Amino acid sequence: MPTPLEKSDIKAFLGPGSQFEGKLAFTEIVRLDGLFRGEISSKDTLIVGQTGELQAEIKVGTLILSGKLKGNVTAAARVELRAPAEVEGNIATPLLTVEEGVIFNGSLEMVKNSPEPAKKG
Repeated sequence: MPTPLEKSDIKAFLGPGSQFEGKLAFTEIVRLDGLFRGEISSKDTLIVGQTGELQAEIKVGTLILSGKLKGNVTAAARVELRAPAEVEGNIATPLLTVEEGVIFNGSLEMVKNSPEPAKKG
């Protein structure tokens, strides 16, 4: 089980009541609790809180979703759907966890996990 994320780990935050439209690319961890429309790409973690609403094409390392998503997701590592998440779209990921109470309407493709680069040391 992954370790819980600390608030200090989050590098960018779109709060409830805020709106953004466009392309978002980032490194490290980003949390969205507002409305986002567009494209999101990162090799790191995207967290969408319960008040988050996304209409987006998402390509990330990890997606942790508690809000609403209309669009497609490609996650290199994992997708976690946490209640009361609602997803309308397709998901491609090697690992999916879904809590009771989540609504998911779409297709799921379980892709093989890409090998991680060799660790130095």
